[in-house]
Amino acid sequence: MACFLVPAAEAVITTVASKVMQSKESAPETVHISLDGSTVTEAVKTPFSKKLKWLNNLLWGGSALLAFEHVWHGEVVPWFPFLSAASNPSDAAEMLHEMSTAGVTMAVLVTVVWCGMLAVSNVIENRAVKSAALLPSSK
Repeated sequence: MACFLVPAAEAVITTVASKVMQSKESAPETVHISLDGSTVTEAVKTPFSKKLKWLNNLLWGGSALLAFEHVWHGEVVPWFPFLSAASNPSDAAEMLHEMSTAGVTMAVLVTVVWCGMLAVSNVIENRAVKSAALLPSSK
């Protein structure tokens, strides 16, 4: 009924956090890898604000799809109170229960998937730095 509101609320919070982090970040962290005094390669680490935007995209996209599905089924309507379950107290209790179970579960699952994306990203970045350090010196 309104389970999409929980991931949407998380998306609002992470969007604000991303904007704050982006304004406080300096230039991207760059690692210069040199062999025998000459620069061989340069690796740029992905800033955390950009990684947080990945989470924003996942949350906003999922919330939009869920909202569309709820509109399609008539659970979200274009007149006040916008949620069809909010007009009846017994339906409102069911709606709040769905938000606290299904909505929270979806938000947590998306965040866990994003944490997996962060782990994979860090492994790829570290592997690139290590492989660049192992490049043979060209003389």
